[in-house]
Amino acid sequence: MESSSKGRLTQVTQLWNLLDDLAESDPESYKKFIQQQLKEGKELCAAPEPQLCLQSRILKPKEKVLFINLCQWKRIPAPQSATHPVLISVGKPEDMSETSDVYTVISVAYNPDVLQAAEKDQVKKDQLIRMAMKCIEEKFQFTLSHSYSITKFRIKGSIERMKQNLMGMQAHPTDLREKMRKELTFEEISSTLSNPDHFQLLLPKGEVSSKKRCLIEEISSTEIQVEMKEPTYELKIVADQKEKPQKIEIKVELPGINSVSLCDLSVSEDDLLIEVSEKYRLHLNLPESVNTEMTTAKFIKEKATLIITMPLV
Repeated sequence: MESSSKGRLTQVTQLWNLLDDLAESDPESYKKFIQQQLKEGKELCAAPEPQLCLQSRILKPKEKVLFINLCQWKRIPAPQSATHPVLISVGKPEDMSETSDVYTVISVAYNPDVLQAAEKDQVKKDQLIRMAMKCIEEKFQFTLSHSYSITKFRIKGSIERMKQNLMGMQAHPTDLREKMRKELTFEEISSTLSNPDHFQLLLPKGEVSSKKRCLIEEISSTEIQVEMKEPTYELKIVADQKEKPQKIEIKVELPGINSVSLCDLSVSEDDLLIEVSEKYRLHLNLPESVNTEMTTAKFIKEKATLIITMPLV
């Protein structure tokens, strides 16, 4: 362990010396190198953005309405040529409900250049949509309807939920930068500095596939979700004496749960997600915008009930 730490320290020292030498001997190349790293780092940490929303149906294993959020994401590399695979990231399915209607939402993402090229060509656009649907079928063992329609809205659900779904709950920009930093070796950095016109430091090994037998490749973003039961809940809007809405209160019954530590609660301005120890899952679109900073949660152990209080904005 000690020798390994010393070896890394030596590499870091060599790296700084290499950068110092480059800054003195070739300031323009040094400036170009730093600017390129900042640019690629910014793109790597950028969040996905909604492009359009599709509506179709899941036929098997259980018939249900399906919404597909088609997004653009700079983090996904563009194909190097027409013969290289088109990369796609597929998020996990999320079951949502509005009144008595239950539907599934899945977010998928392509590189922005891929979607931009398809925007001018309806045939290519349809191909990308079909490929996304095929990828969803293969990943989740679904059978989808062959028909689809493009909705009038760009995204189903909240943008925050879509970002969390595709990026993963742990995909904070700081974590991404750390991940990239750990995957760089001194040899890779030295090689890049010796040829400052070709920078690829921030793309990890194996990110771009060299396979040519298929024209689509999936980037796995999250694990397939375990089937969880939707718990019984009660939602009510609490008003003041003048009947002006003040807050939303939600009571969720969680039989078999005896500790709040098992409850994972996530609240945005317009929706709420509760996941409990791979047993329960509840996602609700809120009827009013809420103040997330003032939101509180209380678990009543005797009744196995979680009470969430969300003041309105």
